[in-house]
Amino acid sequence: MSEELIIFPAIDLRGGRVVRLRQGDLAAETAYADDPTAVARRWAEAGAAWLHVVNLDGVLQTDAAEINLRCLAAIRRAVDLPIQFGGGLRTLDEIELALEAGATRVVLGTAAVRQPELVAAAIDRYGAARIVVGVDARDGRVAVQGWQEVAEVDAHDLARRMAGMGVVRIVYTDIRRDGMLSGVNVQATAESAAMAGVKVIASGGVRDLDDVRALRAYVEQGIEGVIIGQALYRGAIDLAAALAVARE
Repeated sequence: MSEELIIFPAIDLRGGRVVRLRQGDLAAETAYADDPTAVARRWAEAGAAWLHVVNLDGVLQTDAAEINLRCLAAIRRAVDLPIQFGGGLRTLDEIELALEAGATRVVLGTAAVRQPELVAAAIDRYGAARIVVGVDARDGRVAVQGWQEVAEVDAHDLARRMAGMGVVRIVYTDIRRDGMLSGVNVQATAESAAMAGVKVIASGGVRDLDDVRALRAYVEQGIEGVIIGQALYRGAIDLAAALAVARE
């Protein structure tokens, strides 16, 4: 029997609230809940095996980043699920704080481009299983600093470089599709898995169960999971139904 696709319900935190953005645009924010733990319980009760939590204030480097770390700790106490956590982690100390607050593993995005030595040091200290690299692509190029800047780095090249440093898992996000319910970029995600030889979690634009089915077909080629945000919060996808498709 082949492995199932892992569904990661997204919980994006800004100022302690659960929000969603469109294409990473902070001016295009929709708030969905004031209590992140209630949202976490909702996804846990629906059968989620993982949660994907993002500290948007960490990306922005605002004081509210600490509030979201406390939310992470509260989520950890509220549900017995592993948590994948990212958002503005730029030092070993910040990674340590996130892991101590309850993250099972952390996602490093901008640091992979600007501070590759941090990725190497984090893997050395915590092990490859706890360090994920976020490859955030806009038209094939890597975006950094909360997606506000586009670096002259090819997304697939970055994935290959990270694999060469010992990274075993990346999150591949198509920024133009993120939060738009326009359909996931299956081709680019599968290409990253094939070119880098790592496990890849798809992110950005998941619209309906057909996206889940399309990604499910590539599990044996390296697509390990998919992060779903807007589609869950807007009711376009029922989490229990998505989990059933992921097990097909």
